[in-house]
Amino acid sequence: MGYDDNIHPQPGKDNPSGKIAAEKLPTLGFLLLGAIAFFWGISWPIMKTALSEIGPWTFRSCCLIFGGLGVFVIAKANRLWVPIPKTEIWPLLIVASFNVTGWHLLSAYGLTHMNAGRAAIVGFTMPVWASLLAVILLGERLMLSRLIGLGLGMAGLAVLIGPDFQVLGSAPLGAAFMLAASISWAAGTVSLKYFRWTIPTLCLTGWQTILGSIPVILGALILEPISDLSRISWQAGVATAFMILIPVTFGSWAWFKVVQLFPASIASIGTLAVPVVGVVSSGLALGEPIGFQEVTALILLTMALSIVMIKPNPA
Repeated sequence: MGYDDNIHPQPGKDNPSGKIAAEKLPTLGFLLLGAIAFFWGISWPIMKTALSEIGPWTFRSCCLIFGGLGVFVIAKANRLWVPIPKTEIWPLLIVASFNVTGWHLLSAYGLTHMNAGRAAIVGFTMPVWASLLAVILLGERLMLSRLIGLGLGMAGLAVLIGPDFQVLGSAPLGAAFMLAASISWAAGTVSLKYFRWTIPTLCLTGWQTILGSIPVILGALILEPISDLSRISWQAGVATAFMILIPVTFGSWAWFKVVQLFPASIASIGTLAVPVVGVVSSGLALGEPIGFQEVTALILLTMALSIVMIKPNPA
């Protein structure tokens, strides 16, 4: 990684839609999406364990502070640390507010009001909102393959959540938080693609994490009593450490890198595997149900990803 991170087309005068031909989609992007699907998927039951003992503001503050510092340590070790250029301060604040502050806070609150697997499903309606915003803001065209893939993906999510509409209705606050988190993440994804960046992805990740954490830290100090983290169980401690190291530190960098490598609509559709991993891992770890719904959804989502990722149409 370095200053040549942004080697793939970005929206602009010479390339208004950020078009990438099918044969130019890089292998690294597919590998990172696979890692994201796995680690973000298993993070839902792990996060549920941590939030059972730690308040959402405090939990997210710990994840973002130490995750952001971890990214900067890695950047410094690789001689990639650079300050924010003046022209990129406001774009960075905008992106951080959606990608970090909005997503992390809203999803944490949502997870405290509903099952981890179902929260993941609602949160990962993000590709719908990102695809629509990408058409409006980036000029990306929703080719037939992407529309079919998006439709299959949403059908898979509908299969997972269909029998639980009554459950969502009985706990609308959790669903509302997760839906808001999904839209915030989509706005951050498209904004990240919209602006031009001159700093390496690793530094961009660190700055987003640190800047986005400021409102979360202030909220924790104001809204939540200072909890004695030394008294939490070892399970909650390990869960929090895992969240800091993998989903936040590695996952954030991997996601921002994928958004740079792929069009926003393809990158967002590529996350559809995350809720399936989340539902399955929540079932194994927390005893949440796994059955015909999960298998059917997995088939539909696999078809969706195959159509969009293996043989995508040119953008």
